[in-house]
Amino acid sequence: MNLYIAEKPSLGRAIADALPKPHKKQQGFIQTGNGDVVTWCIGHILEQVEPDHYDEKYKKWQLEHLPIIPEQWQLKPKFKTKSQLTVVRKLVKQCHHIIHAGDPDREGQLLVDEVIDYLNVSQQKRQSMQRLLISDLNLAAVKRSLTQLKPNSDFMPLSVSALARSRADWLYGINLTRAYTIQGGKVGYQGVLSVGRVQTPVLGLVVNRGKEISAFTSKPFYEVNAEVSTVNNETFMAKWQPSEACQPYMDEEGRVLVRSLALNVIQRIEHQTATVIEVKKEQKKQNAPLTYNLSSLQIDAAKIFSMNAKLVLDVCQSLYEKHKLITYPRSDCRYLPLEHHQQAKSILSIIAQSGIAYAEGAKHADPSIKSKTFNNGKVSAHHAIVPTEKSPSNTNLNNFEKNIYGLIARQYIAQFYPAYLYNHTRISLDIAGGRFCASANVPEQLGWKSLFNTTNKKADDEVNQSLPQINKGEVVQCVKGHLLEKETQPPKAFTDATLLGAMTGINRFVTDKALKSILKDTDGLGTEATRAGIIELLFKRGFLKRQGKQIHATDVGIGLIDALPVQCTTPDMTAQWEATLNDIGEKKANYQNFMQPLSATLVELVSNASAQLPTSLKGLKSNINSTYKKRRRRKNAA
Repeated sequence: MNLYIAEKPSLGRAIADALPKPHKKQQGFIQTGNGDVVTWCIGHILEQVEPDHYDEKYKKWQLEHLPIIPEQWQLKPKFKTKSQLTVVRKLVKQCHHIIHAGDPDREGQLLVDEVIDYLNVSQQKRQSMQRLLISDLNLAAVKRSLTQLKPNSDFMPLSVSALARSRADWLYGINLTRAYTIQGGKVGYQGVLSVGRVQTPVLGLVVNRGKEISAFTSKPFYEVNAEVSTVNNETFMAKWQPSEACQPYMDEEGRVLVRSLALNVIQRIEHQTATVIEVKKEQKKQNAPLTYNLSSLQIDAAKIFSMNAKLVLDVCQSLYEKHKLITYPRSDCRYLPLEHHQQAKSILSIIAQSGIAYAEGAKHADPSIKSKTFNNGKVSAHHAIVPTEKSPSNTNLNNFEKNIYGLIARQYIAQFYPAYLYNHTRISLDIAGGRFCASANVPEQLGWKSLFNTTNKKADDEVNQSLPQINKGEVVQCVKGHLLEKETQPPKAFTDATLLGAMTGINRFVTDKALKSILKDTDGLGTEATRAGIIELLFKRGFLKRQGKQIHATDVGIGLIDALPVQCTTPDMTAQWEATLNDIGEKKANYQNFMQPLSATLVELVSNASAQLPTSLKGLKSNINSTYKKRRRRKNAA
């Protein structure tokens, strides 16, 4: 018989529905009409053992035991799912062929692979294992996937990457949490000081942003606009472009800080002729934004609906598993395979007839358009989050589900609209020896932007004005100079959207220039599946708090960051590790490339922790409730 091992029961049932009937539902598996069997894990049914499993002495938290680095890594069955592991063990022995049906990402790959390893499945069965990738739980989609099985060996790099990440989190969290909790106790802090490979740099981002805001001193700066009139009495505004001679009176961002300088410019230009030195006109094109991955969806949902990352993920899981309205949501990919384009006409038709918010937009979509989101070279184990070929019409969705489905549908529909076209005009003037510029964008074709009810707006008013027809060499008149007095603004506190954005494109916050140059724009902290949980965990552990939409660090969060060495609190080291983990999944690096430097770093970090006391935590009390503290201490939280 063939044995399908799914990641969870809902996926197992979807697979069974696509296999021959009649079905016999048994405890923990389904037998199909052709003798094949579908079983499942229940998420991770194995977990890392506790340190005291390796050595009884580790039950007591002592600095001299650190760092704890297992020589032979061990897993144990989770207590709640032991019975299901027994079912899988029995079926693995009975079957002739195994089909791996974990979720289509690196965690899903590891989840089933580690069970196969733990159960000591024969080499023959391992070599013949196939991989079933399902991103859509609807019957037709599952049947398509069943015809596209691939060798499981093709996906082993993903499994190794997830394994390295899991072990790194254990090593970093166990050792540094113990080290700083022990040291914290010496200055009177009674609580677990949880330190994590990803969570701590994220906390560091929030703490450092708070310090930047507190230290910020507002400064006035000045701009000058020239009100210009043509021979036909058409007026427009042109903005002064300070010359190099003005640099002593400007800040590093090119803002003029001296009011008298700006006033002097106004005095010089008023009622003076202005010569047009350049007129630049060009048609510009803006393609539709790519379809969503989880992070980009979470960011937009936070901006538009004020939904936190965890809520968005939960809603997506419901839309995927319960309602079957969207494809696999824990995706880090924003592209679709070319073959998916064949479903476009059907999906657009279903949305158009559904009566949802963007149904009208779907009616006017052109399914023959193939946007840049369709790119086989950018798709790996999973693709972007898009609507399925199931109608939402008769589905009882709550408001959260309606909002998220609407965003996903709109982003998908936009792929079948023409580009946004606009004419950009820039006029450069010489007024009394000074350079002034005016810009304007005039939409020519709204295209996909008609779905978003927005145009190419910028904060600068000049971009939104209308400019007259004017030619190079023409002489016009500066009617008046306008002084604009402004204040420099402090950095903004993080929100759910901006913190997720920071975790996704972490290279903006990396301080090491050499590292910054090798990181891609998409390199981040954590994975699509874990980022929401990391942010939530920092709140649960009392390190972060909310003030309206803003996210701030608590006193304990600040104290912990101040106690840690800089390399633990900035994203540089973790970002480099995350990049290496991604390289492992893409066969550009190997397990040892990652684990050996990590082990050496741990020795150094534990030594640093032992050498000094975290005085920044003196007098502070833990914000974690006692039940949570006991549970985390028992699990040696990472």
